[in-house]
Amino acid sequence: MIKKIVVKDARFPLSGGAGSDAIHQNPIYSYAVACLYDDKGNCGTGLAFTLGAGNELVCAAARFYGEQLIGKDINEVMATFGEWFRLRSDEQQFRWLGPHKGVVHLALAAVTNACYDLWAKQQQVPLWQLLLSLTPEQLVNTLDLSYLEEVLPREEAVALLTDMQPSRTSREAILQTGYPAYDTSAGWFNYSDDQLEANCKRALDKGFSALKLKVGAKDPDTDIRRAHIVRNTVGDSVKVMVDANQQWNLPQALAIGKRLADIRPYWIEEPTHPDDVLAHKVLADALNPVKLALGEHVPNKVIFKNYLETRCAGFIQVDAVRVGGVSEFLTVSLLCKKYGVPVVPHVGDMGQLHQHLVLFNHIGMGHEALFLEHIPHLRTHFTHPAEISSGFYRTPEIPGSSCDLVALNTFPG
Repeated sequence: MIKKIVVKDARFPLSGGAGSDAIHQNPIYSYAVACLYDDKGNCGTGLAFTLGAGNELVCAAARFYGEQLIGKDINEVMATFGEWFRLRSDEQQFRWLGPHKGVVHLALAAVTNACYDLWAKQQQVPLWQLLLSLTPEQLVNTLDLSYLEEVLPREEAVALLTDMQPSRTSREAILQTGYPAYDTSAGWFNYSDDQLEANCKRALDKGFSALKLKVGAKDPDTDIRRAHIVRNTVGDSVKVMVDANQQWNLPQALAIGKRLADIRPYWIEEPTHPDDVLAHKVLADALNPVKLALGEHVPNKVIFKNYLETRCAGFIQVDAVRVGGVSEFLTVSLLCKKYGVPVVPHVGDMGQLHQHLVLFNHIGMGHEALFLEHIPHLRTHFTHPAEISSGFYRTPEIPGSSCDLVALNTFPG
């Protein structure tokens, strides 16, 4: 039985240019932290990610959602969680503030993620293991497939999961080898050229075979110069991604994207406004075979559906602390499975929760295990930080979703 909801406003200022990109020059990595306490002494921790100002608004909305769970049994809630999620995301007054986006949807993500964490802790298993233990029907019961009926009806969602079950054992080796990671922290926007080169060498020494560079400078020549520094430093065999963080308009993205093709980017990420699906279609066609990656600022399954329908996304970067939580993340992953597009999440959670979700995506859905973003800046703030060894995420074994924070009661909120 869920006894209470406590929501905390946790903010972590960064320094030395860490976390910087073309749009967000001085980010404060922040979480709306929803804590669901049951009568057995368990605490389910759920995160939603922001960059500081306004985090208190997300916290206020999360308290509203969490209060709807007081007195309920988490197992009963999760048995039909998709319906609970639909009702909450369509809350009549909050819906006017969205729908399915912004402060209220981030708040729902925090509470949703707390539910999944509490569920796994009550079962005394890591979240990836709990998800894999569910039948296809049980897993789909945790999802809200509304507004997707024409492309992913319930029967098809169940069938996609059922079809993957006979071949699961062939993919379980990843639990021993670990899930591949790529390094984002090498190429933050405000790093000097010398620091960029040193970071690239350090990433190679740590075993990473892929890394990312932030672009979107006022002078495009700066982007081109830095991109060549990265490519020349890491060589031809390492995957290099570039990320504009929505800085360009479409004409700029077309012009600069064509120039960046010289360094053979594995993808160009968030080249323009995240709501402009048709601009991405124009860009994808013009830059082919260079692929686009997007999803960090795509807030819900409906917009992801549109990106997949227009076939302009080469990689989907859905983030479970940015959309409506684990439930919507899994829904988008199923959509991607249908359309044959890889899921490579953005990690606003620093990879804590997502290390569980990509394991399920690979083993349970049959998604290719490409790699998962790695950002190390908040490691010391997590009770059980994600472990990276030789460029691989080690499989988490602690019950829950790895989102508990150290000394949570010291945070304001």
